[in-house]
Amino acid sequence: MSNYLYFTKVSSKMSGIIRPAGASQYDVEAAAKGRWSAALYAYRWFLGLVILPTALVAAYYYLVASDQYESRADFVVRRAGANATGGAGVGQILGFSIGASESHSEARIVEDYLLSQDAVSQLRKEDSLVERFQRDSIDLLSRLRHKEPTPEDLLRYYNKHVTVEFDADKGISSLSVRAFRPDDAYALAKKLLSMGEAQVNRINERTSSDAVSAASRELAAAEQDMSKIQTQMTAFRRIHDDIDPAGTGKAQIGLVTELTANLAMAKANLAAMEGFVSHASPQYRALAAQVHSLEMQVASQSSKLASTGGGNTIATKLGSYEELGIRQEFAGKRYIAAAAAYQEALAEARKQQLYLISVVQPNVPVKSLFPERGRIVMTVFFSLAIAYAIGWLMVAGVREHSVSS
Repeated sequence: MSNYLYFTKVSSKMSGIIRPAGASQYDVEAAAKGRWSAALYAYRWFLGLVILPTALVAAYYYLVASDQYESRADFVVRRAGANATGGAGVGQILGFSIGASESHSEARIVEDYLLSQDAVSQLRKEDSLVERFQRDSIDLLSRLRHKEPTPEDLLRYYNKHVTVEFDADKGISSLSVRAFRPDDAYALAKKLLSMGEAQVNRINERTSSDAVSAASRELAAAEQDMSKIQTQMTAFRRIHDDIDPAGTGKAQIGLVTELTANLAMAKANLAAMEGFVSHASPQYRALAAQVHSLEMQVASQSSKLASTGGGNTIATKLGSYEELGIRQEFAGKRYIAAAAAYQEALAEARKQQLYLISVVQPNVPVKSLFPERGRIVMTVFFSLAIAYAIGWLMVAGVREHSVSS
């Protein structure tokens, strides 16, 4: 009771300080409301142009916007015959040097393809691209709104969620895929990597097909020509029942030469005998008969070598066979040259081959990194605040100019 009397006395003494004497509680509350109304009215433009939009943006991103998960992968595109131009880091780890000048165009080819309409069309057919961005759990402003989007609209939406960046210093391309589910982001990133590798393989086929195909056709023609000539030579041996016409001709020439030498010796002996022995003697007759026999043999064997009337002579057969041999030798040289050109074309094609190597495989995201709510809200607030300050300064300058004038 004593404490109550004490606080009653103190409050009665301070009533003139806290509020005017005779003022009621209603009057105090009315004065406070008036001051708040005056403050709100004074800052109405700042509240309407800065605070209210910032609050709406914050409400959307913190209460409505769906979480987005990012899956990343790094890859390099290199040529098999790339010159070793130095380099460190990833190039040395992978066992080759990544030259910036040699990898620019190749990496750009894959980058352009992964962000192209062709890649979007393939993902739409093979990986349910549209369905992944139209799930019911995605908020209306973030999802792909059209059930059947046009290729242009889908490409525009796709490029907001898929990025490919090339680091010219390191020679590494970074693939980033954002989706509204972790497994969607991972699946799309993995699919895009395989599509990039398939595109590189198609480029390899197109670039190497012309040179290798031409060399292959030339090799096949040379092989066919050589096989045809070999068949003709086999048929020639079969028709003439002679497995080695060249050897037979040489043997025949040797035989004629030997018979001619024997004939010359026999004639010489017969001529020497004529001065000492009678023509009727048995010895002379025997030697004469031997000379006659040798003459007939030489004539017979010589007729087999060549005949003025043509016919199936050794000379004729050997000439035809030697012609086939010359053609076979030419075909063999052509085949050797074609085979060397084909091997060279293959080696050059291998040097020009492109390879896509995954440096970092796509990850399965666990935590959503997008949207960056705090950064977005603060960016909106400061942007609007700066715009408001500039506008306020301009309005104040106009007013000051109008008052002074």
